[in-house]
Amino acid sequence: MRALSSLRWKIALTTTAVCCAVAAALGILVHNVVARQIVGEVRAKAEADLDHALGHYEYGTSHGDVDVALDPPDLPGPLRELVTRGDTGSMVGSRRGEPVMWAAGPADDQALAIWIPYGDTRDRLRHIDTAILASAALAAGVVALAGLFLAGRISRRLATTAAVARRISSGDLNARVGFPADAEGHDGAGGGEGQDRRPARRSRDEVRDVAQALDSMAESLQARLDAEKRFTADVAHELRTPLTGSLAAAALLPEGRPKEMINDRLKALHRLTEDLLEISRLDSGVERAEPARVELGRAVRRAVAASGHEAAVRVLRDAVVLTDRRRLDRILANLLVNSHKHGRPPVEVTVEGPVVVVRDHGPGYPPELIEQGPQRFRTGDPGRGRGHGLGLTIVLGQAAVLEIGLTFANAPDGGAVTTLRLPVGRLPEAG
Repeated sequence: MRALSSLRWKIALTTTAVCCAVAAALGILVHNVVARQIVGEVRAKAEADLDHALGHYEYGTSHGDVDVALDPPDLPGPLRELVTRGDTGSMVGSRRGEPVMWAAGPADDQALAIWIPYGDTRDRLRHIDTAILASAALAAGVVALAGLFLAGRISRRLATTAAVARRISSGDLNARVGFPADAEGHDGAGGGEGQDRRPARRSRDEVRDVAQALDSMAESLQARLDAEKRFTADVAHELRTPLTGSLAAAALLPEGRPKEMINDRLKALHRLTEDLLEISRLDSGVERAEPARVELGRAVRRAVAASGHEAAVRVLRDAVVLTDRRRLDRILANLLVNSHKHGRPPVEVTVEGPVVVVRDHGPGYPPELIEQGPQRFRTGDPGRGRGHGLGLTIVLGQAAVLEIGLTFANAPDGGAVTTLRLPVGRLPEAG
């Protein structure tokens, strides 16, 4: 049923239905015209033979080779009533079980009737109806195949456009439909000055127009994002040198509260600059992982201990995974910082096979983060929910480099839950 609901089949079925309706209307029209003509010819012959027979009856002469009789018992009742009223007429009936065309007229208060065999005429009409039905069926089949072919082309092109749109929405800004545009004009083979170079008329193709509009939108969006990435990287790079010098100069200040405040702000600004540079590298795609087989339970314990944030680590089932330990440490450190900054303790890290779950007991992730993923510089309302600035954006980027499955959710009893699914590695062989 799902296949029949596709655009391809809808167009094909609609085209076939319209063709069948047109064929039926034309078939009925042709049948009526041909039947009226053929039956009219037989009726005219019968009426001519009746006039001939009435003339012979009036003069008492022989009727020739015409089948004629007075008040025959097989004469149809309507025709007999017509003659009783003094009129003449004709109609199709039967005589001795055979179809005939009757014609009758009054003769001395009796009905003088003649009949002409009608079987061949009826067979002829049936053959014509069969030919009309066969032609209609053939036309409907041809139109259905043509409609299915054209609808298939349209459907495939629309499906390609939709697939590219989904790739763009998922972040692949290099995706393009790439349908060729119609040439506005053409040059002759000789290319001389007298060559006719009038522009060819451009055919209208709405599907191609939609695809080209999508490609144009993707190019514009990619250009803007590239400009934004370059700007972010340039700003972070330019800030790095003066910040390093400021940190060195601040170390020379006399001890006291002012020095602590300056150092804290400079260190925060330095971390922000480093985060911006890391995001720029992740966005540019230059980051490459150096995977190795790692015992996940031990690696998680070391990463939590090195982060400086309290968290309860539980290893339900250990596993050996393929990952870059330095990048995994960065992911776990950022998740722990985010949990302590925007959530509430206790913070729990659970390892079960190749899956690592980090959760806290705070207000949880906001709905837009769960639906759309982390957005850089968006911190939300601390009174209503947790923020998600550059830290989770880096987590998302590093997880993509490591090919780690990453999901954000909220626990039923409260708290944010982040799940990491790492690629599984083989245990090293003994010996």
